[in-house]
Amino acid sequence: MAKDKEPTFKEAIEELEKITDSLESGELELEQSLALFERGVELIKYCQDKLDSAQAKVELLVDSLEGEIRAVPLEEADEEASEGE
Repeated sequence: MAKDKEPTFKEAIEELEKITDSLESGELELEQSLALFERGVELIKYCQDKLDSAQAKVELLVDSLEGEIRAVPLEEADEEASEGE
């Protein structure tokens, strides 16, 4: 995956899985391990930002019973959806 192209969330998770496998193998030189670890940290931050953005969108799109749009924490939205079933 090219570093100049922003990965999708799925691509970032897949790359993180490959990095984890490589690091767990114990076959890398120290420098390689450090470089992969650094890339992993970047990917984790990227994924967390994507998740935070998605959560903010969910919070903005949850309808109240009165039909008004209001911010609701994601956990509360999950509870409301479960109650509606």
